[in-house]
Amino acid sequence: MFRMDLNNLRSCGLAMALAIAGAAALTPAAPAFAQSAPQPRSLPDFTELVDQVSPAVVNIRTTERARTPAGPGAGPGGGPMDEEMQEFFRRFFGVPMPSPNPNAPRQQRPNPRGEDESPRGVGSGFILTPDGFVMTNAHVVEGADEVIVTLSDKREFKARIVGADKRTDVAVVKIEAAGLPHVRVGDVRRLKVGEWVMAIGSPFGLDNTVTAGIVSAIGRDTGDYLPFIQTDVAINPGNSGGPLINMRGEVVGINSQIYSRSGGFMGISFAIPMDEATRVAEQLRATGRVSRGKIGVQIDQVTRDVAESIGLGRPQGALVRNVETGSPAEKAGIEAGDIITKFNGQAIDRATELPRLVGNTKPGSRVNLTVFRRGGQRDLAVTVAEIEPERTAAATPRRNAPQGGEPARATSPAAQTLGLAVSELTEAQKREAKVKGGVRVDTATEGAQRAGIREGDVIVAIGNTEVNNVREFEAAVARVDKSKAVPILLRRGEMASYLLIRPARG
Repeated sequence: MFRMDLNNLRSCGLAMALAIAGAAALTPAAPAFAQSAPQPRSLPDFTELVDQVSPAVVNIRTTERARTPAGPGAGPGGGPMDEEMQEFFRRFFGVPMPSPNPNAPRQQRPNPRGEDESPRGVGSGFILTPDGFVMTNAHVVEGADEVIVTLSDKREFKARIVGADKRTDVAVVKIEAAGLPHVRVGDVRRLKVGEWVMAIGSPFGLDNTVTAGIVSAIGRDTGDYLPFIQTDVAINPGNSGGPLINMRGEVVGINSQIYSRSGGFMGISFAIPMDEATRVAEQLRATGRVSRGKIGVQIDQVTRDVAESIGLGRPQGALVRNVETGSPAEKAGIEAGDIITKFNGQAIDRATELPRLVGNTKPGSRVNLTVFRRGGQRDLAVTVAEIEPERTAAATPRRNAPQGGEPARATSPAAQTLGLAVSELTEAQKREAKVKGGVRVDTATEGAQRAGIREGDVIVAIGNTEVNNVREFEAAVARVDKSKAVPILLRRGEMASYLLIRPARG
């Protein structure tokens, strides 16, 4: 039998312990991150948020009075009502409205005068104040003769439309009640991409439906006056006007749009940032309308190629394509082809930022702006006017090539290398094109044709060199490096554009 003396065993154990300790002392310490590996995070629990916010979320049902043929042949489900309903949902969601709930009250009530009350649409909203101001989308209440607000406790109120702003799709309605549950407004500036958010609304008329997801992007440009919040929260017809809620139970946006190729939800939805919506709502509550500034320019993006070719460096600012006659911009000396890089001291990185800055400026204010023109920066002062009330803008008629006389054509070998033949402008043509000088394109071939230049265009600058006549045009062309893209500033009708004539490839 194998036996070991206890003292020997203890001695061996002590020796082994010392050996292990010594080895540990010689072994490099393990990295700290290995000792504190990140713990897996559990999915968020939205139950408390739902209990907290849902009492302040409302269903909004709208109706309109339509005159329909009276008599035995007029059925209760007439075509005009169906067409209006379908158009409403095609317009805002790309899908037809499903059949209404048969238990819903007041589907249609004919009266002796031949007026029918037709359901127009269904949406969502949320209570801003205890005394009954409710925020929703402008398209939810557009064209409505009656707005019915249903609370989460099933109480119904007829609402008065305080004001609606189509440009931002924000509306405020008022119900006569007191002591109502209301939302808390969050700070949109604290919102981060990847953050969990939740929506509550009435998709397809299903009240108090909760969906959740994350913030996919911030400042997404899809409109003139709003940088939208993009999320993957499921939004469907009826969610419009409902709140987008952060994990602190605060409203950070109004669910407004979806992107869809099929008409159904595809994982991309957009919400109006609450800071922008609040600014609009305050004006609507105060005056029933929104006052915005304007300077009277039509703008476009500045491409990287154009920015590099004219010495702007990186693509920034807003390219002025047209200046309205008699506008503040014209009075300030802004010209078509200018690139506005700053407005009231704030740099403009993208063209879409300019309408927001101008629109949020109080009409009558005098502000400074910086433009890039002919290779240099210059500061101009402009007095902001008030934009006209919302209306459908009339399309600017397309003009043919400026008329007036037949001046002799003038070309040069230098100009021909660009594929251009040009001629002098008559005084009548200058007035027609609203330019002080330039040359008229008679023919465009090869590189010029590939760039998009065509007969009748008026060239006002080659690169950063202004041209007033054929002589100046030829001199400017002779100086450019034709192995690189040549930027051409031209006027076509009332619009200015930069086009690049690129060297031919061998």
